[in-house]
Amino acid sequence: MSTLRNGRFASRAAALRTRGTRGRGHPCQAGFSARFSALALVVMAMGVAPGYAAPPQACFAPDSLPVRAGDPSPVKGNHAFDRSDAAHTLAPFAPVPTHLRGAIRRVEVPKGQKLIALTFDLCEQPGEIAGYDGAIIDYLRAEGIKATLFVGGKWMKSHDERARQLIADPLFEIANHGWAHRNLRLIAGDALRQEIEGPQRAYEMARSKLAAAQCLPPGAGSSSRPAPARMGLFRFPYGACNQAALDAVNDAGLLAIQWDLSTGDPSPSQGAQAIAETIVRQARPGSIVIAHANGRGFHTAAALPLAIPKLRAAGYRFVTVGELLAAGRPVVEPRCYDSRPGDTDRYDHPLGLAVGKRPGGAPARSAAAAETTEILPWAAAAAPAGRAQPQQPPPRRRVTDPQRPAASPQAAAQPQPEPVKQPASSGWFKWPWQ
Repeated sequence: MSTLRNGRFASRAAALRTRGTRGRGHPCQAGFSARFSALALVVMAMGVAPGYAAPPQACFAPDSLPVRAGDPSPVKGNHAFDRSDAAHTLAPFAPVPTHLRGAIRRVEVPKGQKLIALTFDLCEQPGEIAGYDGAIIDYLRAEGIKATLFVGGKWMKSHDERARQLIADPLFEIANHGWAHRNLRLIAGDALRQEIEGPQRAYEMARSKLAAAQCLPPGAGSSSRPAPARMGLFRFPYGACNQAALDAVNDAGLLAIQWDLSTGDPSPSQGAQAIAETIVRQARPGSIVIAHANGRGFHTAAALPLAIPKLRAAGYRFVTVGELLAAGRPVVEPRCYDSRPGDTDRYDHPLGLAVGKRPGGAPARSAAAAETTEILPWAAAAAPAGRAQPQQPPPRRRVTDPQRPAASPQAAAQPQPEPVKQPASSGWFKWPWQ
């Protein structure tokens, strides 16, 4: 846990900077700065903070920061924070430039730069108060590990103090994960706009509270510093998008961030050792790792102390997504997916059943689906008392999102489109933005 003094964060800048340089290559080799300066400027203009400052003198009592009993447990049946209609004028922004429009899965970094970005989703659906896996945050703080937190707007409102603590901590980059974890493929117009803009308002209002109390970290407000005036990154709920949703996110000045390494932590059957082995085995320079910290990142807190030391020993350095983007070439796809193109299409249906398509691509609801009620493993503890809990078969595949239902046999049988083939790189000097 970060050292505390008089109820405020005490500076650990020197220790964190020392830790942050483990396994670090030197980016200032001949020509490197010039090659990446254009992209770095674009990233900073999006409100993404690639820099690091000393921990803030933020106004929180010492005992308010560590995990507390009950923090990780979601609570069902609470609709107090479902609406996203708070009045707030958003900070100015510009649409995403053409070469960064699409879904960013990872970043190609120069040889010798073993950079990796850990990301944690804190999402919350309507009618619930999601949890807070404070043990994950406590470990990251204790070890000085940077991370990007994709936070739902509804989660920020229902966890106001926690949200402000995270915004004020310069270890963490805060990003947009939609208002209430709705599938953006299935909504349009005002509903789509509110899912995108609602979290922006929640973040900016929470940040205003910190500013009024003089609790922002040093240099906050600049796009290259912690707690920038606006969030610049967005992650699609369920990892699912279509062209209209991608355009709406990019037009709102937000880079769409996917991932190339999934921990599978929303599955209770994925133990700490399995999560750690997955991270260590699949990590590669430029990877973006997805995990969860909303009470549904099962075993992640126990997995990190197993995986982090091994990655550090292998020479990896932990950076935010903003820093990763500024350090190399983003790999941009025209579609969103988990492990292969088409695998998130099944979330167009509430139960993930493969049924006939309506005109326009939305799936039609089958009679079987209308009569089926499924209690997912992570929701069983919160099910109404006295309700029989169905026996869940072992999952057939790793689940990467806590709100994703398991796919049916019919869905698994559906043909999947071939991945988009990317042109071979011809060297570091011929990228589109150069």
